Formats: sequence, structure tokens, C-alpha cells
Amino acid sequence: MTSGNDSIEDVIDILLVEPNPGDTRLFTENFRDAKLMNTVHAVSDGDAALDFLHQRGEYADASPPDIILLEPQLPGTSGMDVLAELDGEPILSDIPVAVLTSSEMGEAIVQSHGLEADFYVRKPVEPADFVSFVDEIEEFWFAIVREPSET
Repeated sequence: MTSGNDSIEDVIDILLVEPNPGDTRLFTENFRDAKLMNTVHAVSDGDAALDFLHQRGEYADASPPDIILLEPQLPGTSGMDVLAELDGEPILSDIPVAVLTSSEMGEAIVQSHGLEADFYVRKPVEPADFVSFVDEIEEFWFAIVREPSET
């Protein structure tokens, strides 16, 4: 799917933690059409995200994701709690996290809890904006993949 110097041979596993089913559908459809070869695993709350990441219950056979897209405002266990648990678990802390913010204040709100994500991206409001959103996530992923070889 990708061509030129941006070729990535492996499928990228994305864990999308998003409570809105409509947004989940838009994310999934737009990632399917993206340059990246990917698999999107979607969960709708923080408890399911932690189960997925710890490979518990129905996610016992799930592979760890390559990247997490995390909505901080989740039912049950909050996105902040998920991020804190990721930071506290050495095996999980290496997974890049992109926090989906709904406003320019989103990054400051996450940081005010003493937490830090790898990337903050404004969540699209209009369906047409999802293409730009996917492009931002692709750029973030390519930067992660290239970073180790440039050091």
C-alpha cells in the first residue's frame, strides 16, 4: 500500500480507545484507506483498553498494539488512568500513545494530571477532517519508525 521510501512491510496494529461508535467507524474506514498497512482494534472504554493491553479475558490472544490512539474522556476507567497505567508498566510504557484531544486545551489537561503522551492530535469534528487526522497519525508513525535508525 505504501510506496517509495515510506514502505513499511509489517502491518501496524493500532489500538483505538474511543467511546463514540460513529467516530470509531470513521476512524476505522479512514485507516482502511490510508497508506499504512494496518489493523485497527477498537475498544470503547478504559477497562476494555486495559484488558486488551494486559491480554485478559476476551483479549487473551490479542497482540500488543504498535500504537495507541486514546480518547481521555472514557466511561469507567478514564483515559488518564489508562495513560498512568501505561506509564507505570515497563512492558507497556514503550508503546507510543497519541492522545485524541477535542480542544487546544487537551494537552494541558493531560499534563495537569502529571502525565505525558508521545503525541497529541486534535480529534476531527467533521467527517471530511478524518483524512487529515489519519495523515497526522501516519506522519507520527513514520517518525517513530525512522527515529531509531537516525540515532
